[in-house]
Amino acid sequence: MASKIHDMLKWFYPGIGLKRWIGLSIFGVLLLIFATGHLRADEFLGIQILDSIILFSGIIILILGIKRMMRSFVAAFVPSSKSSELFDIIYQNKQLSRGPKVVVIGGGTGLSVLLSGLKQFTTNLSAIVTVADDGGSSGRIRKEFGMLPPGDIRNCLVALADAPALMRDLFQFRFDTNSELSGHSFGNLFITVMTQLTGDFEKAIKETSKVLALRGQVIPSTLNKVVLVAEHKDGSTTVGETKIPQTHRSINRVYLNPAQSAATPDAIKAIKEAQVIVLGPGSLYTSIIPNLLIREITEAVSTSQALKVYVCNAMTQPGETDGFSASEHVKTLILHSHPRILDYCVVNTGEVPQGTLKRYSGQGSYLVINDRKKIEEMGYRVIEDDFGIIEDGVIRHDADKLAKIILGLIEEI
Repeated sequence: MASKIHDMLKWFYPGIGLKRWIGLSIFGVLLLIFATGHLRADEFLGIQILDSIILFSGIIILILGIKRMMRSFVAAFVPSSKSSELFDIIYQNKQLSRGPKVVVIGGGTGLSVLLSGLKQFTTNLSAIVTVADDGGSSGRIRKEFGMLPPGDIRNCLVALADAPALMRDLFQFRFDTNSELSGHSFGNLFITVMTQLTGDFEKAIKETSKVLALRGQVIPSTLNKVVLVAEHKDGSTTVGETKIPQTHRSINRVYLNPAQSAATPDAIKAIKEAQVIVLGPGSLYTSIIPNLLIREITEAVSTSQALKVYVCNAMTQPGETDGFSASEHVKTLILHSHPRILDYCVVNTGEVPQGTLKRYSGQGSYLVINDRKKIEEMGYRVIEDDFGIIEDGVIRHDADKLAKIILGLIEEI
Protein backbone atom coordinates (compact mmCIF):
# COMPACT_ATOMS: atom_id res chain seq x y z
CA MET A 1 0.00 0.00 0.00
CA ALA A 2 2.80 2.36 0.93
CA SER A 3 4.61 1.63 -2.34
CA LYS A 4 1.46 2.44 -4.36
CA ILE A 5 1.07 5.76 -2.57
CA HIS A 6 4.76 6.48 -3.22
CA ASP A 7 4.30 5.72 -6.94
CA MET A 8 1.30 8.07 -7.11
CA LEU A 9 3.26 10.85 -5.42
CA LYS A 10 5.96 10.59 -8.13
CA TRP A 11 3.59 12.44 -10.47
CA PHE A 12 3.98 15.48 -8.22
CA TYR A 13 7.80 15.58 -8.41
CA PRO A 14 9.24 18.98 -9.49
CA GLY A 15 9.91 19.42 -13.20
CA ILE A 16 7.25 17.06 -14.52
CA GLY A 17 4.91 19.93 -15.32
CA LEU A 18 1.71 18.33 -14.09
CA LYS A 19 1.09 19.83 -10.63
CA ARG A 20 -0.05 23.24 -11.86
CA TRP A 21 -2.51 21.76 -14.36
CA ILE A 22 -3.85 19.20 -11.90
CA GLY A 23 -4.33 22.06 -9.42
CA LEU A 24 -6.04 24.19 -12.06
CA SER A 25 -8.39 21.33 -12.94
CA ILE A 26 -9.27 20.80 -9.27
CA PHE A 27 -9.94 24.53 -8.92
CA GLY A 28 -12.26 24.36 -11.92
CA VAL A 29 -14.17 21.43 -10.36
CA LEU A 30 -14.54 23.36 -7.07
CA LEU A 31 -15.96 26.37 -8.94
CA LEU A 32 -18.45 24.11 -10.68
CA ILE A 33 -19.56 22.56 -7.40
CA PHE A 34 -19.88 25.98 -5.72
CA ALA A 35 -21.80 27.54 -8.63
CA THR A 36 -24.24 24.67 -9.20
CA GLY A 37 -25.00 24.53 -5.47
CA HIS A 38 -25.76 28.26 -5.25
CA LEU A 39 -27.79 28.33 -8.46
CA ARG A 40 -30.31 25.99 -6.83
CA ALA A 41 -30.40 27.91 -3.52
CA ASP A 42 -30.30 31.56 -4.62
CA GLU A 43 -33.56 33.29 -5.54
CA PHE A 44 -32.20 36.69 -6.52
CA LEU A 45 -31.52 37.29 -10.21
CA GLY A 46 -28.27 39.21 -9.63
CA ILE A 47 -26.78 36.45 -7.52
CA GLN A 48 -27.87 33.82 -10.06
CA ILE A 49 -26.11 35.76 -12.83
CA LEU A 50 -22.96 35.87 -10.70
CA ASP A 51 -23.24 32.12 -10.04
CA SER A 52 -23.68 31.54 -13.78
CA ILE A 53 -20.50 33.48 -14.47
CA ILE A 54 -18.67 31.40 -11.84
CA LEU A 55 -20.12 28.22 -13.38
CA PHE A 56 -19.01 29.25 -16.87
CA SER A 57 -15.54 30.19 -15.55
CA GLY A 58 -15.26 26.81 -13.81
CA ILE A 59 -16.01 25.00 -17.08
CA ILE A 60 -13.40 27.04 -18.97
CA ILE A 61 -10.77 26.52 -16.24
CA LEU A 62 -11.48 22.76 -16.07
CA ILE A 63 -11.20 22.34 -19.85
CA LEU A 64 -7.97 24.38 -19.91
CA GLY A 65 -6.50 22.35 -17.04
CA ILE A 66 -7.35 19.01 -18.63
CA LYS A 67 -6.05 20.18 -22.02
CA ARG A 68 -2.74 21.33 -20.58
CA MET A 69 -2.44 18.18 -18.47
CA MET A 70 -2.96 15.94 -21.53
CA ARG A 71 -0.40 18.00 -23.46
CA SER A 72 2.13 17.37 -20.68
CA PHE A 73 1.45 13.62 -20.91
CA VAL A 74 1.85 13.67 -24.69
CA ALA A 75 5.09 15.68 -24.46
CA ALA A 76 6.43 13.10 -22.01
CA PHE A 77 5.58 10.01 -24.05
CA VAL A 78 5.78 11.35 -27.61
CA PRO A 79 8.14 14.34 -27.34
CA SER A 80 8.81 14.61 -31.08
CA SER A 81 5.16 14.61 -32.18
CA LYS A 82 3.12 17.68 -32.84
CA SER A 83 -0.49 17.63 -31.67
CA SER A 84 -1.75 17.38 -35.26
CA GLU A 85 0.57 14.45 -35.91
CA LEU A 86 -0.61 12.75 -32.75
CA PHE A 87 -4.23 13.23 -33.79
CA ASP A 88 -3.48 11.67 -37.18
CA ILE A 89 -1.80 8.69 -35.49
CA ILE A 90 -4.68 8.12 -33.07
CA TYR A 91 -7.31 8.53 -35.80
CA GLN A 92 -5.46 6.26 -38.21
CA ASN A 93 -4.92 3.53 -35.62
CA LYS A 94 -8.57 3.72 -34.59
CA GLN A 95 -9.74 3.37 -38.18
CA LEU A 96 -7.29 0.60 -39.03
CA SER A 97 -8.29 -1.39 -35.94
CA ARG A 98 -11.81 -1.60 -37.42
CA GLY A 99 -10.49 -3.07 -40.67
CA PRO A 100 -11.27 -6.61 -41.87
CA LYS A 101 -9.48 -9.63 -40.46
CA VAL A 102 -7.03 -10.82 -43.09
CA VAL A 103 -4.71 -13.83 -43.05
CA VAL A 104 -1.88 -14.04 -45.58
CA ILE A 105 -0.08 -17.37 -46.04
CA GLY A 106 3.29 -17.81 -47.72
CA GLY A 107 6.87 -16.65 -47.40
CA GLY A 108 9.66 -14.86 -49.22
CA THR A 109 9.63 -11.32 -50.59
CA GLY A 110 6.26 -11.70 -52.34
CA LEU A 111 4.43 -12.03 -49.04
CA SER A 112 6.14 -9.01 -47.49
CA VAL A 113 5.24 -6.87 -50.53
CA LEU A 114 1.53 -7.69 -50.15
CA LEU A 115 1.63 -7.04 -46.40
CA SER A 116 3.03 -3.56 -46.97
CA GLY A 117 -0.10 -2.78 -48.98
CA LEU A 118 -2.65 -4.43 -46.70
CA LYS A 119 -1.38 -2.66 -43.57
CA GLN A 120 -2.58 0.65 -45.05
CA PHE A 121 -6.18 -0.56 -44.66
CA THR A 122 -6.25 -2.76 -41.54
CA THR A 123 -4.23 -3.76 -38.50
CA ASN A 124 -6.18 -7.01 -38.15
CA LEU A 125 -3.47 -8.74 -40.17
CA SER A 126 -1.91 -12.15 -39.60
CA ALA A 127 1.00 -13.39 -41.70
CA ILE A 128 1.45 -17.16 -41.48
CA VAL A 129 4.98 -17.83 -42.66
CA THR A 130 6.87 -20.95 -43.71
CA VAL A 131 9.89 -22.03 -41.64
CA ALA A 132 11.38 -24.44 -44.18
CA ASP A 133 14.09 -22.00 -45.34
CA ASP A 134 17.59 -23.46 -45.06
CA GLY A 135 19.74 -21.13 -47.14
CA GLY A 136 21.80 -17.99 -46.65
CA SER A 137 21.86 -16.28 -43.28
CA SER A 138 18.78 -18.20 -42.09
CA GLY A 139 20.36 -21.52 -42.97
CA ARG A 140 23.56 -20.69 -41.12
CA ILE A 141 21.63 -19.59 -38.02
CA ARG A 142 19.43 -22.67 -38.22
CA LYS A 143 22.45 -24.96 -38.36
CA GLU A 144 24.59 -23.18 -35.76
CA PHE A 145 21.93 -22.43 -33.14
CA GLY A 146 19.51 -25.27 -33.82
CA MET A 147 16.59 -22.86 -34.15
CA LEU A 148 13.99 -22.11 -36.80
CA PRO A 149 15.08 -19.88 -39.70
CA PRO A 150 14.28 -16.19 -39.08
CA GLY A 151 14.67 -14.79 -42.62
CA ASP A 152 11.10 -14.90 -43.96
CA ILE A 153 9.79 -14.00 -40.52
CA ARG A 154 12.06 -10.92 -40.46
CA ASN A 155 10.89 -9.73 -43.88
CA CYS A 156 7.25 -9.89 -42.77
CA LEU A 157 8.01 -8.14 -39.48
CA VAL A 158 9.65 -5.27 -41.34
CA ALA A 159 6.78 -5.12 -43.86
CA LEU A 160 4.21 -4.75 -41.06
CA ALA A 161 6.34 -2.44 -38.92
CA ASP A 162 4.98 0.96 -37.93
CA ALA A 163 8.39 1.88 -36.52
CA PRO A 164 10.52 4.71 -37.98
CA ALA A 165 12.20 4.05 -41.34
CA LEU A 166 15.62 3.95 -39.67
CA MET A 167 14.50 1.06 -37.46
CA ARG A 168 13.19 -0.86 -40.47
CA ASP A 169 16.43 -0.23 -42.36
CA LEU A 170 18.36 -1.43 -39.32
CA PHE A 171 16.55 -4.78 -39.32
CA GLN A 172 17.22 -5.22 -43.04
CA PHE A 173 20.88 -4.16 -42.78
CA ARG A 174 23.16 -6.92 -44.07
CA PHE A 175 26.83 -7.24 -43.10
CA ASP A 176 29.10 -7.43 -46.14
CA THR A 177 32.50 -7.31 -44.47
CA ASN A 178 35.05 -10.10 -44.59
CA SER A 179 34.06 -11.37 -41.17
CA GLU A 180 32.04 -14.16 -39.65
CA LEU A 181 29.02 -11.86 -39.79
CA SER A 182 29.27 -11.51 -43.57
CA GLY A 183 25.90 -12.28 -45.19
CA HIS A 184 23.93 -12.03 -41.95
CA SER A 185 21.22 -9.40 -41.57
CA PHE A 186 20.89 -7.48 -38.32
CA GLY A 187 17.25 -8.54 -38.04
CA ASN A 188 18.14 -12.24 -38.21
CA LEU A 189 20.75 -11.77 -35.50
CA PHE A 190 18.30 -9.78 -33.37
CA ILE A 191 15.68 -12.55 -33.54
CA THR A 192 18.39 -15.09 -32.75
CA VAL A 193 19.44 -13.17 -29.63
CA MET A 194 15.81 -12.76 -28.57
CA THR A 195 15.30 -16.50 -28.98
CA GLN A 196 18.33 -17.18 -26.79
CA LEU A 197 17.11 -14.71 -24.15
CA THR A 198 13.51 -15.90 -24.04
CA GLY A 199 14.26 -19.55 -24.75
CA ASP A 200 11.36 -19.62 -27.22
CA PHE A 201 11.26 -18.73 -30.95
CA GLU A 202 7.58 -17.82 -30.92
CA LYS A 203 8.00 -15.54 -27.92
CA ALA A 204 11.05 -13.95 -29.56
CA ILE A 205 8.88 -13.01 -32.57
CA LYS A 206 6.24 -11.45 -30.32
CA GLU A 207 8.84 -9.43 -28.42
CA THR A 208 10.43 -8.28 -31.69
CA SER A 209 6.96 -7.28 -32.89
CA LYS A 210 6.69 -4.91 -29.93
CA VAL A 211 10.02 -3.29 -30.82
CA LEU A 212 8.85 -2.68 -34.40
CA ALA A 213 5.30 -1.61 -33.41
CA LEU A 214 3.62 -4.04 -35.80
CA ARG A 215 0.33 -3.40 -37.57
CA GLY A 216 -0.67 -7.02 -37.20
CA GLN A 217 1.11 -10.21 -36.24
CA VAL A 218 3.59 -12.63 -37.78
CA ILE A 219 3.11 -16.32 -37.01
CA PRO A 220 5.34 -19.27 -37.96
CA SER A 221 3.20 -22.00 -39.55
CA THR A 222 4.83 -24.59 -37.29
CA LEU A 223 7.41 -24.69 -34.52
CA ASN A 224 8.73 -28.05 -35.71
CA LYS A 225 12.13 -28.01 -37.40
CA VAL A 226 10.84 -29.06 -40.79
CA VAL A 227 12.81 -29.84 -43.93
CA LEU A 228 11.26 -29.52 -47.39
CA VAL A 229 11.79 -32.48 -49.75
CA ALA A 230 11.01 -32.55 -53.48
CA GLU A 231 10.17 -35.70 -55.38
CA HIS A 232 11.00 -35.17 -59.05
CA LYS A 233 9.24 -36.67 -62.04
CA ASP A 234 12.31 -38.78 -62.83
CA GLY A 235 11.97 -40.47 -59.41
CA SER A 236 14.86 -38.67 -57.71
CA THR A 237 14.50 -36.56 -54.56
CA THR A 238 16.09 -33.33 -53.40
CA VAL A 239 16.31 -32.42 -49.72
CA GLY A 240 16.37 -28.76 -48.70
CA GLU A 241 14.35 -25.73 -49.75
CA THR A 242 17.25 -23.88 -51.39
CA LYS A 243 18.53 -26.94 -53.26
CA ILE A 244 15.17 -27.75 -54.91
CA PRO A 245 15.18 -25.02 -57.60
CA GLN A 246 18.90 -25.50 -58.18
CA THR A 247 18.42 -29.04 -59.54
CA HIS A 248 16.36 -27.78 -62.51
CA ARG A 249 14.40 -31.03 -62.57
CA SER A 250 10.62 -31.10 -62.93
CA ILE A 251 8.87 -31.50 -59.61
CA ASN A 252 6.20 -34.15 -59.07
CA ARG A 253 5.40 -33.17 -55.48
CA VAL A 254 6.97 -31.72 -52.34
CA TYR A 255 6.55 -32.87 -48.76
CA LEU A 256 7.78 -32.06 -45.27
CA ASN A 257 10.01 -34.08 -43.05
CA PRO A 258 8.70 -34.78 -40.44
CA ALA A 259 5.37 -35.20 -42.22
CA GLN A 260 3.17 -34.89 -39.12
CA SER A 261 4.22 -31.39 -38.14
CA ALA A 262 1.85 -29.51 -35.87
CA ALA A 263 0.49 -26.08 -36.73
CA THR A 264 0.96 -23.26 -34.25
CA PRO A 265 -2.27 -22.59 -32.29
CA ASP A 266 -2.08 -18.88 -33.17
CA ALA A 267 -2.09 -19.76 -36.89
CA ILE A 268 -5.24 -21.89 -36.58
CA LYS A 269 -6.95 -19.24 -34.46
CA ALA A 270 -6.18 -16.53 -37.00
CA ILE A 271 -7.51 -18.65 -39.90
CA LYS A 272 -10.75 -19.44 -38.06
CA GLU A 273 -11.38 -15.75 -37.34
CA ALA A 274 -10.40 -14.49 -40.81
CA GLN A 275 -12.72 -12.74 -43.24
CA VAL A 276 -10.20 -13.03 -46.07
CA ILE A 277 -7.41 -15.60 -46.56
CA VAL A 278 -4.74 -14.85 -49.14
CA LEU A 279 -2.26 -17.38 -50.54
CA GLY A 280 0.87 -15.82 -52.02
CA PRO A 281 2.28 -14.19 -53.96
CA GLY A 282 5.53 -16.12 -53.73
CA SER A 283 7.37 -19.24 -54.79
CA LEU A 284 4.76 -21.94 -55.36
CA TYR A 285 6.68 -25.00 -54.16
CA THR A 286 9.02 -23.42 -51.62
CA SER A 287 7.02 -20.56 -50.04
CA ILE A 288 3.28 -21.21 -50.28
CA ILE A 289 2.82 -25.00 -50.41
CA PRO A 290 5.08 -25.78 -47.38
CA ASN A 291 2.48 -24.07 -45.16
CA LEU A 292 -0.35 -26.12 -46.67
CA LEU A 293 1.54 -29.38 -46.13
CA ILE A 294 0.71 -28.95 -42.46
CA ARG A 295 -2.58 -30.85 -42.28
CA GLU A 296 -4.21 -28.63 -39.65
CA ILE A 297 -3.63 -25.50 -41.72
CA THR A 298 -5.10 -26.99 -44.89
CA GLU A 299 -8.13 -28.26 -42.96
CA ALA A 300 -8.65 -24.86 -41.30
CA VAL A 301 -8.43 -22.99 -44.61
CA SER A 302 -10.57 -25.42 -46.63
CA THR A 303 -13.37 -25.40 -44.02
CA SER A 304 -13.23 -21.64 -43.45
CA GLN A 305 -16.14 -19.47 -44.59
CA ALA A 306 -13.72 -16.65 -45.39
CA LEU A 307 -13.03 -15.45 -48.92
CA LYS A 308 -9.99 -17.33 -50.20
CA VAL A 309 -7.73 -15.71 -52.77
CA TYR A 310 -4.66 -17.06 -54.54
CA VAL A 311 -2.33 -14.44 -56.03
CA CYS A 312 -0.56 -16.07 -58.96
CA ASN A 313 3.00 -15.04 -59.77
CA ALA A 314 3.54 -12.85 -62.82
CA MET A 315 6.66 -14.77 -63.92
CA THR A 316 7.64 -18.42 -63.88
CA GLN A 317 10.45 -19.44 -61.54
CA PRO A 318 13.41 -21.38 -62.88
CA GLY A 319 13.69 -24.84 -61.32
CA GLU A 320 10.18 -24.65 -59.85
CA THR A 321 7.47 -23.61 -62.27
CA ASP A 322 9.19 -23.73 -65.67
CA GLY A 323 6.55 -23.45 -68.40
CA PHE A 324 3.68 -23.20 -65.91
CA SER A 325 0.49 -21.40 -66.90
CA ALA A 326 -1.80 -19.80 -64.31
CA SER A 327 -4.06 -22.87 -64.28
CA GLU A 328 -1.09 -25.17 -63.63
CA HIS A 329 -0.18 -23.05 -60.61
CA VAL A 330 -3.74 -23.51 -59.30
CA LYS A 331 -3.77 -27.24 -60.08
CA THR A 332 -0.47 -27.78 -58.24
CA LEU A 333 -1.76 -25.86 -55.25
CA ILE A 334 -4.88 -28.02 -55.05
CA LEU A 335 -3.02 -31.32 -55.49
CA HIS A 336 -0.92 -30.47 -52.44
CA SER A 337 -3.86 -29.32 -50.30
CA HIS A 338 -7.61 -29.36 -50.97
CA PRO A 339 -10.00 -28.20 -53.76
CA ARG A 340 -11.65 -25.71 -51.37
CA ILE A 341 -8.36 -23.98 -50.62
CA LEU A 342 -9.32 -21.01 -52.82
CA ASP A 343 -12.28 -19.18 -54.38
CA TYR A 344 -10.48 -16.61 -56.52
CA CYS A 345 -7.28 -16.52 -58.54
CA VAL A 346 -5.65 -13.13 -59.16
CA VAL A 347 -3.76 -12.92 -62.46
CA ASN A 348 -1.62 -10.04 -63.69
CA THR A 349 -2.44 -8.96 -67.26
CA GLY A 350 -0.26 -5.86 -67.43
CA GLU A 351 2.26 -5.42 -70.22
CA VAL A 352 5.94 -5.84 -69.39
CA PRO A 353 8.61 -3.94 -71.37
CA GLN A 354 10.56 -6.09 -73.81
CA GLY A 355 13.83 -5.14 -72.20
CA THR A 356 12.67 -6.47 -68.84
CA LEU A 357 11.31 -9.67 -70.44
CA LYS A 358 14.63 -10.20 -72.20
CA ARG A 359 16.54 -9.85 -68.95
CA TYR A 360 14.22 -12.33 -67.25
CA SER A 361 14.46 -14.80 -70.14
CA GLY A 362 18.22 -14.78 -69.68
CA GLN A 363 17.56 -16.23 -66.22
CA GLY A 364 15.08 -18.79 -67.55
CA SER A 365 12.01 -16.91 -66.33
CA TYR A 366 8.99 -16.09 -68.53
CA LEU A 367 5.53 -14.54 -68.26
CA VAL A 368 2.93 -16.84 -66.74
CA ILE A 369 0.33 -17.59 -69.41
CA ASN A 370 -3.16 -16.48 -68.42
CA ASP A 371 -5.41 -19.43 -69.34
CA ARG A 372 -8.45 -18.05 -67.58
CA LYS A 373 -10.98 -20.49 -69.04
CA LYS A 374 -9.19 -23.52 -67.60
CA ILE A 375 -9.23 -21.98 -64.13
CA GLU A 376 -12.93 -21.19 -64.44
CA GLU A 377 -13.62 -24.74 -65.62
CA MET A 378 -12.05 -25.89 -62.34
CA GLY A 379 -14.72 -23.89 -60.51
CA TYR A 380 -12.77 -20.77 -59.50
CA ARG A 381 -13.25 -17.11 -60.35
CA VAL A 382 -10.46 -15.16 -62.02
CA ILE A 383 -9.58 -11.54 -61.28
CA GLU A 384 -7.57 -9.93 -64.06
CA ASP A 385 -5.85 -6.57 -63.90
CA ASP A 386 -2.55 -4.80 -64.31
CA PHE A 387 -1.02 -5.50 -60.90
CA GLY A 388 2.59 -5.28 -61.97
CA ILE A 389 5.15 -2.61 -61.22
CA ILE A 390 8.85 -2.66 -62.07
CA GLU A 391 11.38 -1.59 -59.44
CA ASP A 392 15.09 -1.72 -60.26
CA GLY A 393 14.32 -4.04 -63.17
CA VAL A 394 12.37 -6.46 -60.95
CA ILE A 395 8.68 -7.20 -61.60
CA ARG A 396 6.61 -6.96 -58.43
CA HIS A 397 2.94 -6.76 -57.61
CA ASP A 398 1.51 -3.31 -56.94
CA ALA A 399 0.90 -3.77 -53.22
CA ASP A 400 -1.67 -0.98 -52.80
CA LYS A 401 -3.71 -1.92 -55.87
CA LEU A 402 -3.64 -5.60 -55.00
CA ALA A 403 -4.73 -4.87 -51.42
CA LYS A 404 -7.67 -2.73 -52.61
CA ILE A 405 -8.86 -5.44 -55.02
CA ILE A 406 -8.64 -8.17 -52.39
CA LEU A 407 -10.38 -6.18 -49.66
CA GLY A 408 -12.98 -5.00 -52.15
CA LEU A 409 -14.15 -8.60 -52.51
CA ILE A 410 -15.62 -8.42 -49.00
CA GLU A 411 -18.31 -6.08 -50.31
CA GLU A 412 -19.52 -8.85 -52.63
CA ILE A 413 -20.45 -11.10 -49.69
